Amino acid sequence: MPNRGKQFAAAKAQVPGKPQTILEAVPLVQRVKFAKFDETVEVALRLGVDPKHADQMVRGTVVLPHGLGKSKRVLAIAGGEKQKEAEQAGADVVGGEEMVEKIQGGWMDFDAVVATPDMMRGVGRLGKILGPRGLMPNPKTGSVTFEIGKAVREIKAGKVEFRVDKTGIIHAPIGKVSFPTQSLIDNAQALLDSVIKAKPAAAKGKFLRSITISSTMGPGVSIDTATVEATKH
Repeated sequence: MPNRGKQFAAAKAQVPGKPQTILEAVPLVQRVKFAKFDETVEVALRLGVDPKHADQMVRGTVVLPHGLGKSKRVLAIAGGEKQKEAEQAGADVVGGEEMVEKIQGGWMDFDAVVATPDMMRGVGRLGKILGPRGLMPNPKTGSVTFEIGKAVREIKAGKVEFRVDKTGIIHAPIGKVSFPTQSLIDNAQALLDSVIKAKPAAAKGKFLRSITISSTMGPGVSIDTATVEATKH
Protein backbone atom coordinates (compact mmCIF):
# COMPACT_ATOMS: atom_id res chain seq x y z
CA MET A 1 0.00 0.00 0.00
CA PRO A 2 2.91 2.46 -0.54
CA ASN A 3 0.82 4.55 -2.94
CA ARG A 4 -1.86 5.22 -0.33
CA GLY A 5 0.84 6.38 2.09
CA LYS A 6 2.06 8.90 -0.47
CA GLN A 7 -1.48 10.09 -1.25
CA PHE A 8 -2.27 10.50 2.44
CA ALA A 9 0.96 12.41 3.03
CA ALA A 10 0.20 14.69 0.07
CA ALA A 11 -3.32 15.32 1.39
CA LYS A 12 -2.07 15.96 4.93
CA ALA A 13 0.48 18.46 3.62
CA GLN A 14 -2.44 20.62 2.43
CA VAL A 15 -4.00 20.79 5.92
CA PRO A 16 -2.94 23.89 7.88
CA GLY A 17 -1.39 23.38 11.30
CA LYS A 18 -3.84 25.71 13.01
CA PRO A 19 -7.51 24.90 13.76
CA GLN A 20 -10.08 26.01 11.17
CA THR A 21 -13.67 27.22 11.32
CA ILE A 22 -16.36 24.80 10.08
CA LEU A 23 -16.76 27.01 6.99
CA GLU A 24 -13.05 26.49 6.20
CA ALA A 25 -12.72 22.85 7.32
CA VAL A 26 -15.53 21.27 5.28
CA PRO A 27 -14.38 22.42 1.79
CA LEU A 28 -10.81 21.52 2.79
CA VAL A 29 -11.84 17.92 3.60
CA GLN A 30 -13.57 17.73 0.21
CA ARG A 31 -10.57 19.22 -1.58
CA VAL A 32 -7.90 16.86 -0.17
CA LYS A 33 -9.86 13.64 -0.69
CA PHE A 34 -8.04 11.03 -2.75
CA ALA A 35 -9.99 7.77 -2.44
CA LYS A 36 -11.74 6.40 -5.52
CA PHE A 37 -15.07 5.89 -3.70
CA ASP A 38 -17.57 8.36 -2.25
CA GLU A 39 -16.19 8.61 1.28
CA THR A 40 -18.23 9.28 4.40
CA VAL A 41 -17.43 12.54 6.20
CA GLU A 42 -17.17 12.09 9.96
CA VAL A 43 -16.84 14.35 12.96
CA ALA A 44 -14.93 13.30 16.08
CA LEU A 45 -15.47 15.28 19.29
CA ARG A 46 -13.36 14.85 22.40
CA LEU A 47 -15.45 15.95 25.38
CA GLY A 48 -14.54 17.08 28.88
CA VAL A 49 -16.57 14.34 30.57
CA ASP A 50 -15.82 11.09 32.40
CA PRO A 51 -18.23 8.53 30.89
CA LYS A 52 -17.54 6.12 33.78
CA HIS A 53 -19.91 8.32 35.79
CA ALA A 54 -23.56 7.87 34.73
CA ASP A 55 -24.30 11.57 35.29
CA GLN A 56 -21.63 12.49 32.71
CA MET A 57 -22.87 10.23 29.90
CA VAL A 58 -23.53 12.14 26.68
CA ARG A 59 -25.92 10.59 24.19
CA GLY A 60 -28.72 11.72 21.94
CA THR A 61 -29.98 11.89 18.39
CA VAL A 62 -30.10 14.47 15.63
CA VAL A 63 -32.00 14.52 12.36
CA LEU A 64 -29.44 15.87 9.90
CA PRO A 65 -31.07 18.51 7.66
CA HIS A 66 -29.60 16.95 4.50
CA GLY A 67 -29.55 13.29 5.52
CA LEU A 68 -26.64 10.87 5.13
CA GLY A 69 -26.80 10.12 1.44
CA LYS A 70 -28.26 6.66 1.83
CA SER A 71 -31.53 5.52 3.30
CA LYS A 72 -31.26 3.09 6.18
CA ARG A 73 -33.11 -0.23 6.03
CA VAL A 74 -35.50 0.00 8.97
CA LEU A 75 -37.03 -2.91 10.88
CA ALA A 76 -40.16 -2.08 12.88
CA ILE A 77 -41.30 -4.50 15.60
CA ALA A 78 -44.88 -3.78 16.55
CA GLY A 79 -48.33 -5.29 16.71
CA GLY A 80 -51.77 -4.65 15.20
CA GLU A 81 -52.46 -1.18 13.87
CA LYS A 82 -48.93 -0.04 14.69
CA GLN A 83 -47.60 -2.41 12.01
CA LYS A 84 -49.71 -0.61 9.42
CA GLU A 85 -48.49 2.77 10.71
CA ALA A 86 -44.86 1.64 10.38
CA GLU A 87 -45.44 0.35 6.85
CA GLN A 88 -47.08 3.60 5.76
CA ALA A 89 -44.12 5.55 7.20
CA GLY A 90 -41.71 3.57 5.01
CA ALA A 91 -40.37 0.79 7.23
CA ASP A 92 -38.61 -1.84 5.09
CA VAL A 93 -39.51 -4.83 7.27
CA VAL A 94 -42.44 -4.94 9.70
CA GLY A 95 -43.35 -7.72 12.10
CA GLY A 96 -44.10 -8.73 15.66
CA GLU A 97 -42.70 -11.32 18.06
CA GLU A 98 -41.65 -13.55 15.16
CA MET A 99 -38.93 -11.00 14.31
CA VAL A 100 -37.23 -11.69 17.64
CA GLU A 101 -36.90 -15.38 16.76
CA LYS A 102 -35.75 -14.53 13.23
CA ILE A 103 -32.93 -12.33 14.60
CA GLN A 104 -31.99 -14.98 17.17
CA GLY A 105 -31.67 -17.33 14.21
CA GLY A 106 -29.05 -15.10 12.60
CA TRP A 107 -31.07 -12.77 10.34
CA MET A 108 -29.56 -9.25 10.34
CA ASP A 109 -30.74 -7.63 7.09
CA PHE A 110 -31.44 -4.16 8.54
CA ASP A 111 -29.60 -0.97 9.60
CA ALA A 112 -31.94 0.31 12.33
CA VAL A 113 -34.62 -1.11 14.64
CA VAL A 114 -37.65 0.60 16.16
CA ALA A 115 -40.15 -1.06 18.47
CA THR A 116 -43.29 -0.25 20.41
CA PRO A 117 -42.99 -0.47 24.23
CA ASP A 118 -45.35 -3.48 24.42
CA MET A 119 -42.87 -5.47 22.29
CA MET A 120 -39.84 -4.81 24.49
CA ARG A 121 -40.28 -7.90 26.64
CA GLY A 122 -39.39 -10.01 23.61
CA VAL A 123 -37.00 -7.50 22.03
CA GLY A 124 -35.11 -7.29 25.35
CA ARG A 125 -33.84 -10.82 24.73
CA LEU A 126 -31.88 -9.47 21.75
CA GLY A 127 -29.61 -7.27 23.88
CA LYS A 128 -26.51 -9.42 23.38
CA ILE A 129 -27.06 -9.51 19.61
CA LEU A 130 -28.17 -5.93 18.90
CA GLY A 131 -26.37 -4.13 21.73
CA PRO A 132 -22.77 -4.55 20.49
CA ARG A 133 -23.85 -3.41 17.00
CA GLY A 134 -25.51 -0.26 18.35
CA LEU A 135 -28.92 -1.43 17.08
CA MET A 136 -30.79 -2.06 20.35
CA PRO A 137 -33.99 0.04 20.56
CA ASN A 138 -33.84 2.54 23.40
CA PRO A 139 -36.49 4.97 24.73
CA LYS A 140 -33.78 7.65 25.21
CA THR A 141 -33.06 7.74 21.48
CA GLY A 142 -36.73 7.59 20.43
CA SER A 143 -36.50 4.08 18.98
CA VAL A 144 -38.89 2.61 21.59
CA THR A 145 -42.14 4.50 21.11
CA PHE A 146 -45.82 4.17 20.29
CA GLU A 147 -45.23 6.96 17.72
CA ILE A 148 -43.59 4.36 15.51
CA GLY A 149 -44.45 6.09 12.24
CA LYS A 150 -42.64 9.24 13.35
CA ALA A 151 -39.62 7.18 14.48
CA VAL A 152 -39.39 5.42 11.11
CA ARG A 153 -39.70 8.70 9.16
CA GLU A 154 -36.93 10.35 11.22
CA ILE A 155 -34.51 7.47 10.63
CA LYS A 156 -35.30 7.51 6.92
CA ALA A 157 -34.71 11.28 6.86
CA GLY A 158 -31.17 10.89 8.25
CA LYS A 159 -31.48 10.60 12.02
CA VAL A 160 -28.08 9.97 13.62
CA GLU A 161 -27.55 8.59 17.09
CA PHE A 162 -24.47 9.74 18.97
CA ARG A 163 -22.95 8.41 22.18
CA VAL A 164 -19.72 9.19 23.99
CA ASP A 165 -17.38 6.19 24.19
CA LYS A 166 -15.35 5.17 27.24
CA THR A 167 -12.48 7.45 26.18
CA GLY A 168 -14.76 10.53 26.10
CA ILE A 169 -15.02 10.71 22.31
CA ILE A 170 -18.07 10.89 20.02
CA HIS A 171 -17.74 9.73 16.39
CA ALA A 172 -20.62 10.56 14.05
CA PRO A 173 -21.16 10.67 10.26
CA ILE A 174 -22.49 13.85 8.64
CA GLY A 175 -22.81 12.81 4.98
CA LYS A 176 -20.77 11.99 1.89
CA VAL A 177 -17.78 13.85 0.50
CA SER A 178 -19.78 14.36 -2.75
CA PHE A 179 -22.45 16.40 -0.91
CA PRO A 180 -22.70 20.13 -1.67
CA THR A 181 -20.35 21.93 0.74
CA GLN A 182 -23.18 23.87 2.38
CA SER A 183 -25.12 20.65 3.07
CA LEU A 184 -22.16 19.20 4.97
CA ILE A 185 -21.72 22.47 6.88
CA ASP A 186 -25.41 22.45 7.85
CA ASN A 187 -25.22 18.80 8.94
CA ALA A 188 -22.04 19.42 10.96
CA GLN A 189 -23.62 22.41 12.69
CA ALA A 190 -26.77 20.42 13.51
CA LEU A 191 -24.66 17.65 15.08
CA LEU A 192 -22.55 20.07 17.11
CA ASP A 193 -25.64 21.94 18.32
CA SER A 194 -27.20 18.67 19.49
CA VAL A 195 -24.06 17.54 21.32
CA ILE A 196 -23.75 20.92 23.07
CA LYS A 197 -27.43 20.70 24.12
CA ALA A 198 -26.75 17.22 25.54
CA LYS A 199 -24.02 18.55 27.88
CA PRO A 200 -24.65 16.98 31.29
CA ALA A 201 -25.04 19.28 34.31
CA ALA A 202 -22.29 17.31 36.07
CA ALA A 203 -19.69 18.15 33.39
CA LYS A 204 -17.25 20.74 34.72
CA GLY A 205 -14.70 22.83 32.87
CA LYS A 206 -14.30 22.95 29.09
CA PHE A 207 -16.89 20.69 27.43
CA LEU A 208 -15.64 20.69 23.81
CA ARG A 209 -11.96 19.72 24.16
CA SER A 210 -11.30 19.11 20.47
CA ILE A 211 -13.21 18.66 17.20
CA THR A 212 -11.82 16.96 14.11
CA ILE A 213 -13.51 16.44 10.75
CA SER A 214 -12.28 13.98 8.13
CA SER A 215 -13.32 11.76 5.25
CA THR A 216 -13.02 7.96 5.57
CA MET A 217 -9.47 7.79 4.16
CA GLY A 218 -8.41 11.43 4.42
CA PRO A 219 -6.47 13.34 7.06
CA GLY A 220 -8.24 14.99 9.99
CA VAL A 221 -8.84 18.72 9.96
CA SER A 222 -8.94 20.34 13.39
CA ILE A 223 -11.83 22.73 14.07
CA ASP A 224 -11.42 25.69 16.42
CA THR A 225 -13.74 24.88 19.35
CA ALA A 226 -13.96 28.56 20.30
CA THR A 227 -15.63 29.40 16.97
CA VAL A 228 -18.21 26.61 17.54
CA GLU A 229 -18.97 27.72 21.09
CA ALA A 230 -19.18 31.36 19.99
CA THR A 231 -22.09 30.56 17.67
CA LYS A 232 -24.05 29.31 20.70
CA HIS A 233 -24.02 32.62 22.56
